Amino acid sequence: MRVALLGSGRGSNAEAVLRAQADGRLGQAKVVGIYCDNPTAKILELGPWFGVPAQFLDTGPFKTKFSPEQEQAWAETLVAARVDLVVLAGFMRVIKAPLLEAFAGQIINLHPSLLPAFPGLDAIGQAWTAGVDESGCTVHWVNADIDGGAQLGQSRVSREPGDTLESFSQKIHAAEHALLPAVIARLSQTLSR
Repeated sequence: MRVALLGSGRGSNAEAVLRAQADGRLGQAKVVGIYCDNPTAKILELGPWFGVPAQFLDTGPFKTKFSPEQEQAWAETLVAARVDLVVLAGFMRVIKAPLLEAFAGQIINLHPSLLPAFPGLDAIGQAWTAGVDESGCTVHWVNADIDGGAQLGQSRVSREPGDTLESFSQKIHAAEHALLPAVIARLSQTLSR
């Protein structure tokens, strides 16, 4: 199963997937490209470290979405790379028709909450402010609804009395780093060509 990692920032979740691949824990999956919407993002540095092509692709003038033309260009790039699974790993853009149509049933997202609770931006901050005793992370299929696709796996994280927002965030990120590679490995058994 040929995997593309899409990210916007430091790439800690992408790094967890690449480390799992290097350790033989990614099943039949192979990361064939890292694609980023931010030309200065740290995620692009992972490519040379792990021997995977990494590139910036323009998304157009908008901050949280693609221009239709650029989203079509991204879809064409991923189709040309023969990608079987698109993994949104800290990718901060809303996905619309060009990518959803080209990769129907082949895009997953990692979200830092126990969906359906706290969809959208700053999910950890939302959970912290709400005072929940437990949050975590979810991997789900991507559809036209923001964080609304069917769930593929969740990992729960308790909020302990001594936790700060920072320590709570760190625990959720650690759970993400375990969950995402595990889901990809499981999907590689069913989505491989």
